[in-house]
Amino acid sequence: MFLEKKEVARHNFTKTSGAPVTYSFDEVTFQLQEQHDFAWLRSLGKVFCVFDQQDSGNICFGVEKDGEKKFVKYAGARPLDFSGNPQEAVSRLVAAIPLYAALNHRHLIQLKDHFRTANGYAAVFEWFEGECLHSHWSFAGQAKYNHPDSPFYKYKHLPLEKRLESLDAIFEFHTFVEAQGYVAVDFYDGSILYNFSHDITKICDIDFYRKVPAVNDMGENFWGATRSKAPEEFILGAPINAQTNVFTMGAIAFGLLGGEMDHSFAKWEAGKPLYEVVLRAVSEDRELRYDNVSTFKGFWDEAKGL
Repeated sequence: MFLEKKEVARHNFTKTSGAPVTYSFDEVTFQLQEQHDFAWLRSLGKVFCVFDQQDSGNICFGVEKDGEKKFVKYAGARPLDFSGNPQEAVSRLVAAIPLYAALNHRHLIQLKDHFRTANGYAAVFEWFEGECLHSHWSFAGQAKYNHPDSPFYKYKHLPLEKRLESLDAIFEFHTFVEAQGYVAVDFYDGSILYNFSHDITKICDIDFYRKVPAVNDMGENFWGATRSKAPEEFILGAPINAQTNVFTMGAIAFGLLGGEMDHSFAKWEAGKPLYEVVLRAVSEDRELRYDNVSTFKGFWDEAKGL
């Protein structure tokens, strides 16, 4: 599966009042806050799954036509968990489309098509047979960490070597992002898909990545998950740059190989040399971090050989 979720503040908005509206398409049933026209969805094929518990304003579908599966991300409707303006969600999705061309990479989900509908916008991606490491719709709260069927739990119980290979894919992609003149915004474990049968890692949902120079224009509610955000991603006006991404890469490494926000060596699984590299990456003072992701990855690769 391939999906996205935004972890953002939910205050300062009110949801549309009234009973939810139920929709049924082929194998799936879902609810929205109000009526919406999905006639356009029929032309894309049979709907076999839906991801409707997003607070980003997007609702996502798995569709199949002529034996080919695709993933559809749509903005313009009002999902039950969405408390914003649907047209703002549409604008965000439209603005994200060029990113998938600019940052096209073997570790990134591929955009196949995109188009306007009567009341929204749809982006059609390749389907990837993987599982999202932050599957909040199925494994909320502690179930993410403790339930044996949780993708995050299964990933954390992979052999160390497989997780190191997975992190290599993540670091390689973000070294490429940096080389293209972009910074990653809102990258967290919900942006990581893993195929447990073939040990393949893919990145999804780069909708908020930005061209440099970039600044935090939202303050503490800047896009992203608290467990992965650098200190400057909570400060209005702070620059968001390569050193910000270094922190994010370190935070992801601690999430997948250690104690997540607990940066103690006792929770770390990959040895002292790699621990010291990652600990520097998540320095509160950005000047103590590596200058960029490329340099971080160089030290990471060297430490792996020790």
